[in-house]
Amino acid sequence: MFIFEAKRIIVVIFGAILNAISLNFFLIGANVYASGFTGAAQLVSSVFNDFVGVGVSTGILLLLFNIPVAILGWYKVGKGFTVYSVISVMFTTVFLELLPVVELSQDIILNAVFGGVLGGIGVGLTLKVGASTGGMDIVAMVLSRMKDKPIGTYFMMLNSIIIAMAGLLYQPENALYTLLTLYVTTRVIDALHTRHEKVTAMIITHKAEELQQEIHKTMVRGITIIPAKGAYTKSDKNMMYLVITRYELYDLERIINEIDPNAFTNIVQTTGIFGFFRRD
Repeated sequence: MFIFEAKRIIVVIFGAILNAISLNFFLIGANVYASGFTGAAQLVSSVFNDFVGVGVSTGILLLLFNIPVAILGWYKVGKGFTVYSVISVMFTTVFLELLPVVELSQDIILNAVFGGVLGGIGVGLTLKVGASTGGMDIVAMVLSRMKDKPIGTYFMMLNSIIIAMAGLLYQPENALYTLLTLYVTTRVIDALHTRHEKVTAMIITHKAEELQQEIHKTMVRGITIIPAKGAYTKSDKNMMYLVITRYELYDLERIINEIDPNAFTNIVQTTGIFGFFRRD
């Protein structure tokens, strides 16, 4: 348990460093914007600095934007997931304040690409250990818990606003370069973390009852338990069949390793489901 939590915290902090480097060394100086709440904070900071004449840092705005979302996540998602999301946002804010805003290159394409790659690695690694970078990730988790609806629409809406504002307030090319950054970020996240919103887990175990109880403490998901027999050992086992969201993968791995380290688990993509997804 301690090793899993220590690993998660280290990865979350490392992801926060990468996100801060992506913004301060590449994106902010080039007026190219990241995705989600980070991009929204970056855009508002640019507007205050360039049009109002008031210097408001991206890190402080990112923290402020995430406060209501964190409160929502605390009550609707769970304390563990929200705490790690808050840790990610806080460390990102700290690193954004500590690191100087510099232009490593005058080439806006290089800034857009390298900023997108570093940001994508930071987000992808954070998601891979069952945490999030806050903002839209928490909103997505809340929506996935409440109803089985596609959450990509919400990401697209917010990012579309960021792209449109970048084109209206600055040069139209900024909108195109922001789109390039979002594309690169998405591709990198997909390479590091599952691109599918839902996955199916099939767990072969001797401890189905203990696993079921522990999984239901963390996730509101239906589970089907099917009798199984080992072909080589001829021992009686059970296969647990459940569909979860990609945000819950790390917690499922942690639970399996704690309850039955010898269990065999197969994770496959789920392109669609019908019927009950949640446990009522």
